[in-house]
Amino acid sequence: MLKLSTFDLTPGMILAEDVLNFDRQTILSKGTELTDVLISRIELNGILSVYIEDASSEKKEEDTVLEETTEGYGPAPLSPRRDVPPPPPGSNAEYAPSHPSYSERIKSSQEFKDFKKTFDNATEDFKFKLNEMIESTAAVDTGDLLKAPLKLIEHSGSGSNTFDMIHNMRDYDDLTYAHSMNVALLNYVAASWLGWSEPDRELAMACGMLHDIGKLQVSHSILTKPGKLDPVEYKHIQKHPIYGYKILKEKGLDEHILNTALMHHERYDGSGYPLQLSGQAIDRFARLTAISDVYEAMTSARVYRGPLCPFRVIEIFEEEGFEKYDAEYVLSFLSNVGATYVRNACMLSDGREAEIIMLNKEKLSRPVVQCGYDYVDLMQHPELTIENLL
Repeated sequence: MLKLSTFDLTPGMILAEDVLNFDRQTILSKGTELTDVLISRIELNGILSVYIEDASSEKKEEDTVLEETTEGYGPAPLSPRRDVPPPPPGSNAEYAPSHPSYSERIKSSQEFKDFKKTFDNATEDFKFKLNEMIESTAAVDTGDLLKAPLKLIEHSGSGSNTFDMIHNMRDYDDLTYAHSMNVALLNYVAASWLGWSEPDRELAMACGMLHDIGKLQVSHSILTKPGKLDPVEYKHIQKHPIYGYKILKEKGLDEHILNTALMHHERYDGSGYPLQLSGQAIDRFARLTAISDVYEAMTSARVYRGPLCPFRVIEIFEEEGFEKYDAEYVLSFLSNVGATYVRNACMLSDGREAEIIMLNKEKLSRPVVQCGYDYVDLMQHPELTIENLL
C-alpha cells in the first residue's frame, strides 16, 4: 500500500482504503479503480492524498490485453471499461476518422489566435496591476481593471465561444494570473445566463479577477509544490481568502468584491472555509465565483490528462455540486454549458463517433446522441460516457 498525493494519481490505480471527505463520509470505496473523472472528484473534495495498492505485473498485463482488444474500434477509452461490449456491426466505430480534434480546430482558427494574443497582453497587464495593488495603498480603478477582459468578451462574441477559447488557454506558468482572468470571463458569461444586469455582470467579472489575490501572499514554493502539503502548509493555503480580503479592504472597492475574495471557498452546505458560512450567508457574487473557480480548475490540464471534456465536468458537478453550490446558479451554469455543445460531434467511451442531439434535463451529463442511423440515450446506457468532443 502506498500513500500518494492527489497530484500523482493516474487512471488505473486501485484504492487501498476508502476515501473520506471532510465530513468523514465515504466518497470512494476501497478497491475502486481510478479514472480521470474519479480523480477529479477527489480533487473537488479538497483531498490531498489517498492510499493506493502497489502496482503488479498482473495489472500491467491486464491493461495490455484491454488495449489490444480496442483495436479496430477507434481510439481506446481514456479509462478502460471491462463491462463495455464491442460496438455493433455497421456502427461508426468500424473506422477511425482522421480529422482534427475539436481543440485542434479551435487552436488553428484565426479567431483563437487573435483571442490568445489579446489574452496574453491582458494577462501580463493584469499581473502588473495585481502586484501593484499589494505594494500600493492607492484606491483601485475597477473600470481600468476591466478594460482588457471586456475586450476579450467582445472578441469572443458569445458565451459559448468564450468557453471554447478559455478551454484552450492552458500554457501559462503564472497560473494565479491566468486562472483569475479565466474566472473573470466565466463569471461574466455565467451572470449573463442568469439574466443579471450589465453593471452586475461587470461586477461579477471584477470579483473573478480579484478573488485569488490572497494567493500572492502565500509562498510560491507551497503553491507550486508537486507533492503532498503538510498540515502547516495546507493551513497556510486555506488562509489565502483572509489575506485577499485584507489586501482589498483599503482599496475603495465594492463590498461584493471584498466578500468574494473572502468567501469564494465557502460552500452552500457549510463545508467550506475559512468561516464555514452556508446558504444565503455567502455573498451571491462569491457563490457564482465558486462555481466558475472550480469549473476552470477542472478543465485545466493535469500531468495525467489533458483538460476534461465539458460533459465529464458536468458529471462531476452533478454528483458533488448540488449540495455544495447554489442550486439555481449551478443548474443554470451546467445546462448552458451542455447546450453549447448540442449538434457537436463527440467520441463515446466505446470508441464510436456520435453527434450530441438533445440534453436530458434529469441528467445533463448524459444526453441523447446519434451514432450513424441509431439514436442512443445515454441515460439508458450507464456503461457509456462522452469521452471527447470532436
